Amino acid sequence: MAQSNHTIVLIQYTDNPNSRTYMDFETLVQGIDGVCAIYESELKRCNPGVRNITYDVSDLYKYIDQLTDLSMLIYNAPATSYIPRGKDWIKTQVFNHLKRQAAQ
Repeated sequence: MAQSNHTIVLIQYTDNPNSRTYMDFETLVQGIDGVCAIYESELKRCNPGVRNITYDVSDLYKYIDQLTDLSMLIYNAPATSYIPRGKDWIKTQVFNHLKRQAAQ
């Protein structure tokens, strides 16, 4: 799947339907970064006095798993439609993305 496809991240933080929201990104990479940024914001919120927060990918996976719902809709230009992707696919993409960043 092309990395430049428009991506919508759908997230529900709790069982409360009012916790549903979405984020809109121009590319899949930006969408993956957005998922990481959500977790990093939560870490900062929970640890306000800590300047440098580090985490392992397994911590990010646990966070993703505890969300009531997390999915992505990725635009497929040839089909002129969006392809839905769930938590397991997102976790694989996050891992690959972070691995690429670490190698740079």
